[in-house]
Amino acid sequence: MTCRVLVAGLGNIFLGDDGFGVEVAGRLAETSLPDWVAVGDYGTSGLHLAYDLAEGVELAILVDAVPRGGDPGTVYVIEPDRQPVPAGGGAAKAAAPIGFFDGHGMQPDVVLGMLDSLGARVGRVLIVGCEPASVDYGMGLSAPVAAAVDKAITCVVDLIGKHC
Repeated sequence: MTCRVLVAGLGNIFLGDDGFGVEVAGRLAETSLPDWVAVGDYGTSGLHLAYDLAEGVELAILVDAVPRGGDPGTVYVIEPDRQPVPAGGGAAKAAAPIGFFDGHGMQPDVVLGMLDSLGARVGRVLIVGCEPASVDYGMGLSAPVAAAVDKAITCVVDLIGKHC
């Protein structure tokens, strides 16, 4: 059985560990994956990601640095709460487009909110996140986050296998 899967690496490589998703996507793109799995480095381009998701996927795996208070390098799998955007605008809808113009503000919740405004539906969405040590200006991942890249790759491949 196959399904359409999009793995999206997110983050800003100029903000240290925020480049985690980009690194994972780059490494995954070099591996042998089924042809029904697309891997992309979306960096901070939330609008591009929203349009690609709007084409329809059964599984979207977003890979990003995700500060949750754990030890740096901790890898999480998160299934976001996908509440619909309130009709008539509301605060959530009004705030959503801002992330698309902020180089560090392209959070997955903003992209998912944008999908609602495009009238698009995506199947299951999972986030493979890593606890960052630092998102200060500078290139390169910290040692604990760099060490988590292989674990995240394994996690993504396992999630694809379990879902499809």
